[in-house]
Amino acid sequence: MQLGVHYANFSHPDWQHRLTERLTATARVADQGGIAQLTVMDHWFQMEQLGGPEEPMLEGYTTLGYLAAVTESLRLGLLVTGVTYRHPGLLAKTVTTLDVLSGGRAMLGIGAAWYDREHVGLGVPFPPLKERYERLEETLRVARQMFAGDRTPYDGTHVRIEEPTNVPPPVRGRIPILIGGSGEKKTLRLVAQYADACNLFGAPPDEVRHKLDVLRGHCEDVGTDYDAIEKTVILGTDPLGDTDAFLATAEAYAALGVTMVVTGPAGDDPVAWTTEVADRVVPRLASI
Repeated sequence: MQLGVHYANFSHPDWQHRLTERLTATARVADQGGIAQLTVMDHWFQMEQLGGPEEPMLEGYTTLGYLAAVTESLRLGLLVTGVTYRHPGLLAKTVTTLDVLSGGRAMLGIGAAWYDREHVGLGVPFPPLKERYERLEETLRVARQMFAGDRTPYDGTHVRIEEPTNVPPPVRGRIPILIGGSGEKKTLRLVAQYADACNLFGAPPDEVRHKLDVLRGHCEDVGTDYDAIEKTVILGTDPLGDTDAFLATAEAYAALGVTMVVTGPAGDDPVAWTTEVADRVVPRLASI
């Protein structure tokens, strides 16, 4: 079992002067401490449950480009890109640029978007949910096509691309796509049809088992390999709070085929938290 660190909160003490310093140090500790993946959010405003727009929030892909330069091995991505934030062709180009500059460490994490306040606040269109899912599927098609170097014009319901050129190409010939969310009718179907990985919201193992059974059914319907899809779960649990309980939950997930659990720094010092997690939790998690 691997661990991913999700750096969602920048509001640590004296963030006005130390935000970059802390983010950099946390990333380097994770990179050197056996943590597999580092993600940030794709938001323009901080989420309301973490203080809302008055709290600091960095633009996602700019942040990942910076992190690529200060790390060597971490997989880097947004958990997750909202489909409304960037035109599909530009998104594919942006993620490919991250992949090239990081030496093949980029991941496209994507979802249907939900935070209408930041869209209204910055004047970005926020279509109804049905259209957002339609746009999500078209974006997945465009991304796969451009990652593969296919320059055939794309003509969809919401998107038209005359010249889907993407040079230089992804380092590995493709970039893994992760879809975030647990919706059984639409989201998990899109995972089955287009994705390399899923990220399920933290839930008891029995509920995760049910979601994975739904995913397996979608895979059978569309003719894809369920076992080839990476299964990850994001948790709100601090692994340093009750480490044994955290590891027991991870072990239960592992029995279901989950290979990564994702959690974020707790408390006021993300560097110290990540250091302790790398020392105390990662070695034990790796044995599961």
